[in-house]
Amino acid sequence: MVKLANRMENLGTETAFEVLAKAKALEAKGKEVVHLEIGEPDFDTPQNIIDATTKALNEGQTHYGPAAGLPVLREALAADMSKRRNVSISPNQIVVTPGGKPIMFFNILALINEGDEVMYPNPGFPIYESVIDFVGAKSVPYPLREEKGFSFDVDEFLSLVSDKTKMIILNSPQNPTGGILSKQDLEAVARIAIEKDIYILSDEIYLNIIYEGQHESIYSIPGMKERTIILDGFSKTYAMTGWRLGYGAMPEDLAEKITQLQINSNSCTCTFSQLGAVEAVVGPQDEVTKMVAEFKKRRDVIVDGLNQIDGISCLRPNGAFYVFPNIKELGIDGKKFADILLTDYGVAALSGTAFGKYGDGYLRFSYANSVENIEKALDRIDQAVKAVKK
Repeated sequence: MVKLANRMENLGTETAFEVLAKAKALEAKGKEVVHLEIGEPDFDTPQNIIDATTKALNEGQTHYGPAAGLPVLREALAADMSKRRNVSISPNQIVVTPGGKPIMFFNILALINEGDEVMYPNPGFPIYESVIDFVGAKSVPYPLREEKGFSFDVDEFLSLVSDKTKMIILNSPQNPTGGILSKQDLEAVARIAIEKDIYILSDEIYLNIIYEGQHESIYSIPGMKERTIILDGFSKTYAMTGWRLGYGAMPEDLAEKITQLQINSNSCTCTFSQLGAVEAVVGPQDEVTKMVAEFKKRRDVIVDGLNQIDGISCLRPNGAFYVFPNIKELGIDGKKFADILLTDYGVAALSGTAFGKYGDGYLRFSYANSVENIEKALDRIDQAVKAVKK
C-alpha cells in the first residue's frame, strides 16, 4: 500500500465528476440519462477561436512560452479586464495558467500559512475548502442565505472575521446558486479587508453570464486593488472547458511569485491555445451573446418548471447556469434524492451538500443542456417527487 503524505488526507474533490462517472456507467448499460450535473456549456467553442488556434499550430507555435503567459495575450486580457470592470490593470499583473484552478491554488499556497484562517462561501465551489485545508489553514465557511438571494448576512459575515483571517474568497456570479453579490455586499467586505489587511480572492469566472443587473467587482472599490486577486478564465464564457485556460490579475509583486509557482509546476501554459485565446478576447463576441441568451431561456424553463412541482421551490438566479432548488418540504436527504433521480429516473443532479453543509436541503441542477432535455428532466423529477411523497 502506498504511504501518502499526511496532507493528502485534507484534499477534497468535486462531486460533479463522480456523478458524471456514475451517469456514464449507467449509459454504458443502456440507460438514458439527462445530464444536469456538470458545470460545462454544451456549446462548441466558437469557430473563429478554433481557426485562430489552427493557424497558430500550422505556423509552428508549439514551443515553450513565457511562464506568465504570452505578452500578446496578457496585453489583451489587461485591456479587456480594465474595460469590463472600469479599472486599470496592467499586463504585468496578469498570469495565464492551465485553467482557472491554478490561480486559486497558487495564491492560497503563496499567501496562506498553517493556522491562518480563510473565509469562503458555503454553499460554494468545493475546491475552495479543499485547497484551504490542504495547505493546513482553517477553512471558515460564511453562509449564503436563500432569503438574501444567496448572498450573505453582513452581520453574520463580519462575526466570522478574526485576527487570524488572512483571505476571503468571493464568487459572483456564484456556483452553485447563480446568485450575484451587490455593490453594498462588496463594500462591506472591502471595509473589513482594508481594516484588517485581508487578501481577497475574487472568483469572477462567470462574469459574462449575467441576465439581470450588472457585475460588480470588489477590485474597483478604492483601496482594494492592492489586496485583490481576480480569478477568471475561458471555460464558461467561450465554451472552452477542455482547453484549460485561466488567468488571474493581482498586484505585480505577487504576480512574480505566482509565476515562480507556475515555473515549478506547469512551466507555462499551452502556446497555441493562448493564441486562440487572443482571438476569443479581441474577436467578435456574437457567439457569447447568443449563448447567454439561450442560457436565459433555459433558466426560465427550469425555474418555472421546478416551481410547478409540489414540494420544490426555486429562486430565479441572475447569473451563471445553475439553479439551487429548495427540497426541504420533501423530507428526504438531498444526496439520497439525487441518487434516486439518477438511478431510477435517469436525471443526473448534485446534492446541495456537495457544495458544503449550508447546502443541506437543496439540489443543484446545471441547465447547460437543451430545452428539450430540461423539459424531459422536469417531467422525471416530478415523477420522482410524487413517488417520494407517497
